[in-house]
Amino acid sequence: MNMHIAIAGNIGSGKTTLTRILSKHFKWEAHFEDVDDNPYLNDFYADMQRWSFNLQIYFLNSRFNQILDIRKMDKTVIQDRTIYEDAYIFAPNLHAMGLMTTRDFENYYTLFNLMASLIQPPDLIIYLRASVPTLVNQIQKRGRKYENSIRLDYLKRLNERYESWIETYHDGKLLVIDADSMDFLGNSEHISMAIDKVTAELHGLF
Repeated sequence: MNMHIAIAGNIGSGKTTLTRILSKHFKWEAHFEDVDDNPYLNDFYADMQRWSFNLQIYFLNSRFNQILDIRKMDKTVIQDRTIYEDAYIFAPNLHAMGLMTTRDFENYYTLFNLMASLIQPPDLIIYLRASVPTLVNQIQKRGRKYENSIRLDYLKRLNERYESWIETYHDGKLLVIDADSMDFLGNSEHISMAIDKVTAELHGLF
C-alpha cells in the first residue's frame, strides 16, 4: 500500500532531519521543501511586507505540484511540510501582523481553497511540537544566514497558530511528537522512539 506521509512543524522543529531518518529507515521517497532554490526567501526575510505575497504564492504552487507528483507515484512518499501549513499558519500570520494586505490574503486564500478541493490530504501527518527555545537553538545550529533576522515573537505567533490548527485537524491520521525532548541528530535512542511511534501509527493505516 503506497502512502503519503507528511511532517509538519514550525521553523527549526526538526522536520527535514526527521524526514531523512524516516525515509532512510522505511525506504520511502523523500520530498523536501524547496529552500535552496527558492527565489524569494532572502528578499522576504529582508523585507517581509514587500515579498510576503510572492513568497506564499511560490510555496503554494511548489507544494501543490509536489502533491500532484506524489499521488502519481507508485511508492510511499514522505513530505517535508504540508500545503496546509502555508494556508492556516504562515499566510494568516503575515496578514495578522500587517505584513500581507487583506486583498492579497483573500486572493491567496481563494487560490488555496481551489487547490485543496482538488487534492487528498496525507494518509498521516506527523506534527513536531517544539517550544520557542528549542526552535531558536536549532535555527542557530544550522546557521542559515537569512534566518538570522527571525524574531522571537514571529516564532511564538507561528507556534500558537500551529497549536490551533492541530487541535482542529480531522482530515486524516495525526501523530504528535514532542520535539523538545527529542534529539534526532545525536541520540539513536530518540530516533528509535520516533520510528516506533510512526510504525505503531502505520499499522492502523493498513
